[in-house]
Amino acid sequence: MKRLRLVIVATTLALGAVACDESLSNIAGPTPDLEPTFQSLQHETFESTDVAGRVACVTCHTNVGRTPSGGMNLLHDVAYDQIVNVSSTQVPSMKRVNPGSPDTSYMVHKIEGVPGIVGRRMPFNGPPYLTDGQIQIMRRWIELGAPRN
Repeated sequence: MKRLRLVIVATTLALGAVACDESLSNIAGPTPDLEPTFQSLQHETFESTDVAGRVACVTCHTNVGRTPSGGMNLLHDVAYDQIVNVSSTQVPSMKRVNPGSPDTSYMVHKIEGVPGIVGRRMPFNGPPYLTDGQIQIMRRWIELGAPRN
């Protein structure tokens, strides 16, 4: 009987792990490899145009041949230091990314189009915008403390 319970528990845990992986890839929509890590957000969101047609953030947020939009450079080697614990230039009382608190992170406000933002919802040339699932994954990374991973 103990062995049967152990097999049932192990099977349930294994199925649960698969379901978690499946739901993450399902909610990521046009970026199925997106995960709540900085490296993944950098590659899949900041640097890549997705299959839905949302252009890469670095189209505007770059210092290559221009001044980065909003003073925020999202190129690979500098992006983390440009967003985490850095005050927004548009609303200096808010951090662009406030580790542990997506609701008080100005970057989240801008990509969600929250009332009270300065200017337009991002991306500026949207729609398409980030999907609810893509935003949820970004919010999760911030909830986890916005680690440099």
